[in-house]
Amino acid sequence: MEITRSTPLTQFPGVGEARAKRLEKLGLTAAGDLLCWYPRDYEDRRRVYTIREAPLEGRVCVAAMAAEHPRLSRIRTGLELVQVKVVDHTGALHLTFFNQSYMERAIRAGEEYIFYGAVEEQGRRRTMVNPVFERTDRQSFTGCIMPIYRLTAGISNHLLASLTRQALPCAAGAAETLPQHIRQEYQLAAAEFSIKNIHFPESEEALALARRRLAFEELFYLAVGLCFLKERRDQGGAGRTVPLRPKEEFLALLPFSPTGAQSRVMDETAADMASGRPMNRLVQGDVGSGKTAVAAYAGWLCARSGHQAALMAPTEVLAEQHFRSLSALLSPAGVRVGLLTGSMPAAEKRRTRAALAAGEIDFVAGTHALISDGVEFAALALIVADEQHRFGVAQRAALAAKGGESLPPHVLVMSATPIPRTLALMIYGDLDVSVIDQLPPGRTPVSTYVVREDKRQRMYHFVRQQVSEGRQVYIICPAVEENPDAALPGEESPALNLKAVKTYAEKLQREVFPDLRVDVLHGRMRPREKEAAMSAFASGQTQVLVSTTVVEVGVDVPNASLIIIENADRFGLSQLHQLRGRVGRGSHPSHCVLITSTRSREAMERLHTLASTTDGFRIAEEDLKARGPGDFFGSRQHGLPQMKLADLSGDMRLLSQAQQAARTLLEQDPQLTRPENRPVLERVRQLFADTPDIFN
Repeated sequence: MEITRSTPLTQFPGVGEARAKRLEKLGLTAAGDLLCWYPRDYEDRRRVYTIREAPLEGRVCVAAMAAEHPRLSRIRTGLELVQVKVVDHTGALHLTFFNQSYMERAIRAGEEYIFYGAVEEQGRRRTMVNPVFERTDRQSFTGCIMPIYRLTAGISNHLLASLTRQALPCAAGAAETLPQHIRQEYQLAAAEFSIKNIHFPESEEALALARRRLAFEELFYLAVGLCFLKERRDQGGAGRTVPLRPKEEFLALLPFSPTGAQSRVMDETAADMASGRPMNRLVQGDVGSGKTAVAAYAGWLCARSGHQAALMAPTEVLAEQHFRSLSALLSPAGVRVGLLTGSMPAAEKRRTRAALAAGEIDFVAGTHALISDGVEFAALALIVADEQHRFGVAQRAALAAKGGESLPPHVLVMSATPIPRTLALMIYGDLDVSVIDQLPPGRTPVSTYVVREDKRQRMYHFVRQQVSEGRQVYIICPAVEENPDAALPGEESPALNLKAVKTYAEKLQREVFPDLRVDVLHGRMRPREKEAAMSAFASGQTQVLVSTTVVEVGVDVPNASLIIIENADRFGLSQLHQLRGRVGRGSHPSHCVLITSTRSREAMERLHTLASTTDGFRIAEEDLKARGPGDFFGSRQHGLPQMKLADLSGDMRLLSQAQQAARTLLEQDPQLTRPENRPVLERVRQLFADTPDIFN
């Protein structure tokens, strides 16, 4: 059978209807999809050892002959063992296969095989459990650098590698979309060579060349698309003009003096909105740097000129908090502040929607409810998106569309997740970037400690000490619930090896702090229950709040002086930094305790990095190195293409080369109309298919 890029996977041997459905979950339906499903890692299986020489660390290839027919034994219901002894001139290796009864027929006495697995020693016997293997005269996945793919249930790496190997001849027809002069200038390998060697590399050098070419290509097309986005915005016509007003009038409303950085960003925002073109500005600031005051200033300017503003937050708790703080700040100046969330009673929602449509609310805070059907504004001039990494470009566009057909509203995006500047400019290519790089005076530095399980009782004593001084405590857990016979405090959960909020809170209340009020907060609670839990904590009634990361964003309780984070190694550094920002908001000395039982040296180094600095940007850089941009932003999409190969933290030099190549090409051919550049335009169109109106 001749395989082309469009050959359905159902025509491949061994792919029936069930397997095809599982492969479809990975987005794989045709041979061409396999070629673009790049490996996530590689195993070097080129060296083959004798039984005696095989090292005991990691997985290795061992060549040996089956000395006997495999023995199948059924130990109990649901557990079958196949055991066989294999030998070479240096000794014997005892193999065990669990629940793979077909192995009794797969291995034949007297045949020579290469086995790949971890060699262990039990007394004087050398053993291997569940190795993969093949005959020495039919090698395809030993004796090579083996690709390791991202998988789904029911699809093995062996199957995916085998299918990809069958699809590899299609690479011969790989079209060269990168212009020849760019390939020459940046010394990039050919497309066919790169596709073959990214999957089955001939050598480390060939893999490095293939990876560089394909990563450059991704970054190049992303850079070209972002140039188009920026061009579209710069020529996007008029925006609503919001006149400048004396800033002193607004500053008189603030209970504090803004920092120089806050004042600078306020000026940048006001100038944007008065310029006559739509503002698209990202305001980055570390936890507690005062981004909300900038948003309040922009909203105040809109209200004073007869326009409306909307602030969209990722959670109801945060939307309600914004509503309270904006009301307290702006109501004395006559600004009418409203709230719209999904859990509000229907009658209240109707009243708020009617008031927005009639122009009777100047500044509304809300959740995704703001972009739902039936929400109309009289004169929307400003959208503030809080915690942008939780919103996609499409959601921003949906809210912008509420501004009506006449003039697009200004967009102010706030993020407390510090993003290295180069990465910010890539991800938010259609936004200008402002950074609030000063903390307001009065913010208390937070002391951070990394603590192991054996210090748990001392930590509980520290909780009591804080509460006796009138302070309050957060305890953060990574899971909501676990099975009923879960661990006691200080032990690990048998199910998930994670502290779970509900069970842990109950046991803390019952066995550790029976005389204190312990409450619980997590994302699965009803909105009213969440609000009640937060209100009780904010008002000081609750002394210990056991919570998931739902408190990560924005909750403000100045009296809280201690945050304890269970299983801290399970969180990313940027998220831990966000959580740490929940304390240190008052005048009391504040502390963050990171509890871990990890044995991983890397994980401990990362936690000690957090303990040694409060610089959010340094933490973000470390987080990127450790986890890559996909995890850095979670699984949330921006509406921009997802990188398959390029690592935006490690590939900074390649990124800058790709950006330079994109700029040069567009200077020579701004609309990519030349015949030799049409393939670039088509690739960018495909990549940015989900981004509205990029080429309009």
